[in-house]
Amino acid sequence: MQKIIIDEEFRSLLPTLDKNTYESFEADLIQSGCRDAIVLWGGILIEGHYRYEICIKHDIAFGTVDREFDSREEVLIWIISNQVSRRNLTPIQLSHYRGVHYRAEKIIVTNKNGKNQYSEVVRHNDEQPKKQSTVERLSEKYRVSPKTIERDAKASKAIDAIGGASFEARRKLLSSEVQIDKKALEGMSSWPKEEIEAVAAKIEAGTYEKKKTSAPSPVTAGGSAGPIPSGLRQWDTAVGKLTDGYSSELRKLGANSGKAKFKATLRSYIDALEGLYGSI
Repeated sequence: MQKIIIDEEFRSLLPTLDKNTYESFEADLIQSGCRDAIVLWGGILIEGHYRYEICIKHDIAFGTVDREFDSREEVLIWIISNQVSRRNLTPIQLSHYRGVHYRAEKIIVTNKNGKNQYSEVVRHNDEQPKKQSTVERLSEKYRVSPKTIERDAKASKAIDAIGGASFEARRKLLSSEVQIDKKALEGMSSWPKEEIEAVAAKIEAGTYEKKKTSAPSPVTAGGSAGPIPSGLRQWDTAVGKLTDGYSSELRKLGANSGKAKFKATLRSYIDALEGLYGSI
């Protein structure tokens, strides 16, 4: 028998079956046999992981079929396309698939075209092919905005990092047993390994909670409006501190600093606000 290799990255793309669904699938295979071939790529299992697991467990005969791909990235995209086309997925699962697809496509395009992110796309009504970026092409495919695809890529990177620390944490996250909004995941995409491992451990243990800050004293808006609602005070104060800090930095630039330094400082302020937004 051909040796079959289980690749954890490929396997991790498969949504986890609940106990009842798995047992029903298992009973059907035992009774009817394995009707669908298991798909391999160079001996690596890429489709039919549950069928293979059950067949090995119960000594059920199964067939295999080999597919050819030029790279791991092409395999990832093929697996994702299969999952998206056949399953009812949670929003976070769809986001994760889109993000992994985008990251894989970027590697393929970069390897093909160097640093050029564009690839030629032929449109039937055009005489000449038009160049379209990877994010533009995938936004059309999945019918979401390019910005959503870019956000998905960051979120999927964080999900993969969490999964690398704990498979159970990844399962809980993708099955929506644990709620972490996508903006928070985007921020986690650049976290160091130790912090990701700490989050994964909390998710696995069921103790993960969004960080909270203590509420400061009430603040009035413009001196005339009523106090900020207690649930929003900490965020109002945080925004105020950011604004004061960056206003001070802008004043230090002086008249001769030029647009480049002004834009760099302004961008840092915008990024800081985005980070705060993601923590809410």
